[in-house]
Amino acid sequence: MASIYDFELKDIDGMPLKFSDFKGKIILVVNTASKCGLAGQLNDLEELYEKYNQKGFEIIGIPSNQFKGELATDAETANYCALRYGVNFPMTQRVDVNGKHAHPLFQYLKAASGHGAIKWNYTKFLINQDGELVHRFAPVASVQKIEQAIATLI
Repeated sequence: MASIYDFELKDIDGMPLKFSDFKGKIILVVNTASKCGLAGQLNDLEELYEKYNQKGFEIIGIPSNQFKGELATDAETANYCALRYGVNFPMTQRVDVNGKHAHPLFQYLKAASGHGAIKWNYTKFLINQDGELVHRFAPVASVQKIEQAIATLI
């Protein structure tokens, strides 16, 4: 089976974002959508990022329009997330999370979690410092629950 560190995406500006660059860090992978009813979570995620980033924590926001909640272009997504929610954590270009065109990263994360298809935006995957998936959080999981899981890893 692959490792989380084998995957690469393009960041929101089209530059390579290699998961191998995050070795030794706690990573929260989140499939996002700017216009989703759950987009307010971007505020909470940014707060977690600011609180724990200096302690070895990263968030990777990965937009997807599979649930019809994303803006038309990656540039619009970047501007919207930065201006509306103050997002500073890394964001990637949009990908599919389900189906035959699902990005290999999401194929890997779904298999590793054992929970199958992603049912909605803001599904979160917490990876420990050794690159192992330790928890898959539902889209509506509370930030407190996510923060507790992060705190146990730090």
